[in-house]
Amino acid sequence: MKNVFVFGADEFNLSLMRSLKPSRDCVFHTLYHYRDVKARQEVPVKQLYKGALEQLEAFPGTVDAIVGYWDFPVSLMLPLLRHPFGLTSPSFEATLKCEHKLWSRLEQRKVIPEYIPAFCDVDPFVDNPRQQVSLDYPFWLKPVKSASSHLGFMIRNDHEFDAAITEIRNKIHRFADPFNYLLQFAQLPDEIADADGCHCIAESIISQGRQCTLEGYVYGGTVSVYGAVDSLREGEHGSSFSRYQYPSSIPSATLDRMTAVTDRFLTHIGFDNGPFNIEFYWDADRDSIQLLEINARISKSHCPLFMHVDGLSHHQVMIDLALGQKPDFPHRQGEYRYAAKFMWRVGSDAKVNKVPSADELQALSRRFGSTEIELHIREGMRLSELRYQDSYSYEIAEVFVAGNSEQELLQKYHAVQQALSIELQPLS
Repeated sequence: MKNVFVFGADEFNLSLMRSLKPSRDCVFHTLYHYRDVKARQEVPVKQLYKGALEQLEAFPGTVDAIVGYWDFPVSLMLPLLRHPFGLTSPSFEATLKCEHKLWSRLEQRKVIPEYIPAFCDVDPFVDNPRQQVSLDYPFWLKPVKSASSHLGFMIRNDHEFDAAITEIRNKIHRFADPFNYLLQFAQLPDEIADADGCHCIAESIISQGRQCTLEGYVYGGTVSVYGAVDSLREGEHGSSFSRYQYPSSIPSATLDRMTAVTDRFLTHIGFDNGPFNIEFYWDADRDSIQLLEINARISKSHCPLFMHVDGLSHHQVMIDLALGQKPDFPHRQGEYRYAAKFMWRVGSDAKVNKVPSADELQALSRRFGSTEIELHIREGMRLSELRYQDSYSYEIAEVFVAGNSEQELLQKYHAVQQALSIELQPLS
């Protein structure tokens, strides 16, 4: 049996991993629970790093793999935790070149300049940060390291820029301080050495067209893509995800071009023996593609989608790579042709007066079939108490559904919304 440690485990994903038939020769151990890793006001990254090493070193058996499916700090800490045990992993520097937004853009500009937007570094703590911006309005402003679009703003004028800078100055340290602790483990080039977690990046708008995410991996220097998921957005700025839908409806020739761009970049930075997901925009009118961002991990949001359509959650890809094995992922062997994750969002703050009980949620999942519901709210709270939200909405629930057409997905989701009977009281 292989001992696989899950850094930042949670019950939903752990149950999916334990149900994987190819992984039944693995014993999964929790290396910190998700609530200890991320569900706090401050991320205790130094404590987590040293505590995880102590747990691993004290384990009486073999440490065969360390895996994780969350974004910061999990994805960035995995190479550091694996290294002392000689485990298969992408290097820490290659992972940073994916996840440090400014460093990633600088590396992308060296090999795929035609597929990225104009950008510049912004220090929000200088006296006049607007003087650093070389872009015209509108543009995006976001920290070089964040999660779930936290502190990401569309800037259309001086007033919005000033308001965003104030918000960023007040809240950026939540991720910046733990990120800066991890930067000490990397050899940073001169061009990036001063751009720590307290810096931001401004980027030209590239939200023209349709967005999709390629899920793939690199094994032995070879890049492989096993699925493409459409990302649909909503809201005034198109800044909030409304659903992820699999498989993508973007033409295969366009997906092949995205794969070629991905291969060029990952080969350039030396990323190897790890999973990734990479987000692109495709402008059908111009038949052009642009790279939004890349993450050195699987997307946990896509796991049930792959299970319903391909017959296996891509947790398996993550596990195989961590064990030093080449993944053998199925294709279209699931029970359904389509699957989606819907993000139920509310645009303004409200008090939560009623939510369904755990038993009621289980009954609804059985009633609708192949449906999973995850609530993020509880009775009596305000939506503004939710953590790590984007700048324009509150995500109150996630609903995973499967079906044999896009229409069936939408109908099932709307029926679930009505059946949930969530009651919100708007705040004046």
